[in-house]
Amino acid sequence: MITLGHETETDVAQIEALLDLVFGAEERLRKTCQRLRDGQKPADGLALVLRDGDRIVGTLRFWDLLIGGQTRALLLGPLAVDPSLQGTGLGSKLMRHGLNLAAARHHQAVILVGDEPYYRRFGFQTHYMGNVDLPGPVNRDRFLGLELVEGALADVSGMVAPLEPTLGLPCGMLFDPEFDPALGLGWTLA
Repeated sequence: MITLGHETETDVAQIEALLDLVFGAEERLRKTCQRLRDGQKPADGLALVLRDGDRIVGTLRFWDLLIGGQTRALLLGPLAVDPSLQGTGLGSKLMRHGLNLAAARHHQAVILVGDEPYYRRFGFQTHYMGNVDLPGPVNRDRFLGLELVEGALADVSGMVAPLEPTLGLPCGMLFDPEFDPALGLGWTLA
């Protein structure tokens, strides 16, 4: 049975192994978005995992950032599901749950670099990112934004940077101790 939970400190090694499997170890660590995650911790309460027993089979993390030094947003990624479970809808369910959770925590916008046809179904669009830059190369056709609050990305411009200076902490150091493990996959999404 696959269950949804918050990432814990003990999950980090399994998550990294899953990300290596899905994206390739060396390739994923060279990406521009990884520079924004290096030394940072995921946004409070927004590092999720799917478990099949003791095995992590899915992960989704969000990261706090600033655009142009003033507009707060979340960086989504990576989203990964074990290759043996891809195509089952788990990634979509994890994505919708993560976005709903981000909205419930009063975040206003999410950006990512990813497959536009996949993320379009969740409302992500390229036009929000027209005047936004990343600290490295990016395929502009894959640079997407989503407003969780209408107007949150209107007229946004400038460089994307982490919200906090580098903390030097490994991912997963903080987690939500109040997470209800009974949540499971029976959630209702709007």
